[in-house]
Amino acid sequence: MRPHPPARPHPALVLLLALAALLLSAVPALGAARSTGPLAVTGSGLVAGLPMDGAEAFLGIPYAAPPTGTGRFRAPRPPARWDGVRQATRQAPACLQFSPFGLADPQNVSEDCLYLDVHRPAGAAPGARLPVIFWIHGGAYSQGTGTQFGGRTMAGLTGSIVVSINYRLGQLGYLALPQFDQEGTVGSGTWGLQDQIAALAWTRRNATAFGGDPGNITIAGQSAGAGSVCALLTSPRTAGLFSRAILQSGPCSLLTAPDQRTAQADGQAYAAAAGCPQGPDTLTCLRTAPPAALLAAAQSHPTPGPATGTPVLPRQPIDAITAGAWHQVPILIGSTAAEARLLVALTQPHLTAEQYTARITADYGPAAAGILAHYPLADHPSPYLAYSALLTDATFACHTYRTATTLRTQVPTYVYEFDDPGSPTLLGAQVPGLDESNAHSAELAYLFDFTMGDRPLTSSQKALADQMKRSWAAFARTGNPNTPGQAAWPTAGGDTYRVQSLRPDGATRTITTFAADHQCALWSSPADAGGPPPRAGDRR
Repeated sequence: MRPHPPARPHPALVLLLALAALLLSAVPALGAARSTGPLAVTGSGLVAGLPMDGAEAFLGIPYAAPPTGTGRFRAPRPPARWDGVRQATRQAPACLQFSPFGLADPQNVSEDCLYLDVHRPAGAAPGARLPVIFWIHGGAYSQGTGTQFGGRTMAGLTGSIVVSINYRLGQLGYLALPQFDQEGTVGSGTWGLQDQIAALAWTRRNATAFGGDPGNITIAGQSAGAGSVCALLTSPRTAGLFSRAILQSGPCSLLTAPDQRTAQADGQAYAAAAGCPQGPDTLTCLRTAPPAALLAAAQSHPTPGPATGTPVLPRQPIDAITAGAWHQVPILIGSTAAEARLLVALTQPHLTAEQYTARITADYGPAAAGILAHYPLADHPSPYLAYSALLTDATFACHTYRTATTLRTQVPTYVYEFDDPGSPTLLGAQVPGLDESNAHSAELAYLFDFTMGDRPLTSSQKALADQMKRSWAAFARTGNPNTPGQAAWPTAGGDTYRVQSLRPDGATRTITTFAADHQCALWSSPADAGGPPPRAGDRR
C-alpha cells in the first residue's frame, strides 16, 4: 500500500513559522550571541546555520538524545529542547567506528553522535515545500559518517533539501541478545535502524521549518545505506514517512539481514569476547564497558547489520518485497560498472593467474570450470580485472537486476549503471598500477560534496555530475528522473529491461543488454549468484 501523504499545513501555520523566525532573528536570545546566519525553528528550538556557496547549511542538529550510559543498546530517545539560538555551524563527531576507513580525523568519533546536517537552497523560506532527499551513508554497517556527504551543491543546483545523518554502527548499532527481549527492550539487533527511523521521523516533523515538504521525502542510501533503505521500505515503523526511495549499489537481494536466532547467537559470542559472558549481569556489563573493549571484540565478530524477526523488521526485506508486503513507492536503483574493483584492490591487489584459478575453484567448487569458461583470463588484461569483472557480475550487477526485476512489476522503477572509465577513486584506497575506475562508491563524488574522492572532477565529469544531481532531484520531486535537455530515461518496466548508462561527455544512453553484458543468466542459480560475501567491498 502506498503511504498516504500527510495533510498540507494550514497557510496560517506556515505564516506563523515564518513570523517566528523573523521575530526571533531580530531579538538576541538569552545566553546566545546575535546570529547573522539563516535561521530555522525546529521542534526542539531555534537553530542558526551558515550561508554556503549558494546554499545554506545547518550542521550538527541533534535528532535524538545521546545513546550513552543507560541509553546504550536502547531505542533512540527524543532530543532535549534548548532555549535561545543553537549554533548549527559545526558538524558533529562520527559515531564510534568499528572498522575505521577514510575519516579525515580518526579521533573525531563519539558515542554521542545522533546528529544530522541539513542543506537547503539559499533563501528557502518555511513552507516552500521543496522535495527532501534523506541520505543514509554506507560503510558495511560498521564505519562512515553522514558528514562526508555535503549537500550544498545538490541543494543549490536543484532546489532540494538534503538531509544527511549519522546512526549507530557496529555492535552498538546492531547487537542482538535474548537478554534484551527479557528486559522488554524492543528491537534487539536494530538500534542503528531505529536511529534511522528516528531521524526520518524528525525530518518529517521539521521539514517545513527548512522549506521542505514533509509529504515528499525520498529515502536514499549507498551500499549498506541502500541495505538500510531496503529495511526501511519494509519496516512497519516507517509507514507514511517517505514517498520514494533510491538504492545505490545495495540491492535488497544481496544485502540480506540475519534472522533473530542467528543474530542472538552471534551476539552472545561477541558479548563473551567483550568480557561480558552470558549471565544476569550481561547487559549491565555491556552498557558500562569502555568503548575500547567493544571495538576490540568486534575484530573477531564482524557487524551483522539489522536483524529480522522483531517488530521493527519482521521479515527479510527482499522476501517482503517479493510478496508485495512493503511500502510501495517509486524506486530508482543502480550500480557502478565495475563495483568489485574496490573489493579486489583492497583484498587481493596482486592476484596471479594461478591464484585466480585457485580462488575460483575454492569459491565455486563444481561450478568453477563453467565459471572460468565464462571469465577466461585471455579476455582480460590482468587477473585483477578478470576477478573484478566476475565478482561485479555475481554480486552487485546481477543482484541489482534481480531486485529491480522484482520491483518493476509492482511500482515505477528506474535503473541506472554509472559508467565513467576515468572516475576518481576513494581516498586512501588507491593501489598503484590498478585501475579502480567505476568501482564501488565511484558515483558518490558526482552527487555530493564528497570528502573522500582522491582528485577533483574534470569539466566533462562535472557536467555528468550536474546531470545526475538534476535527475536524482527530479526523481525526488516527482518520482521520475527525466529532466529537460537530458537523454530520455525510460522505466525498467514493460517487455524490455532498460537501464540508463550514465556516462560523461554527453554519452548517457539507454541500454537493453544489461543482463547479457553481466552474464546474469549464469548467476541466476542461487548456488552461484551469491559468490563470496562482498563485506570488504562495502567500504563506503
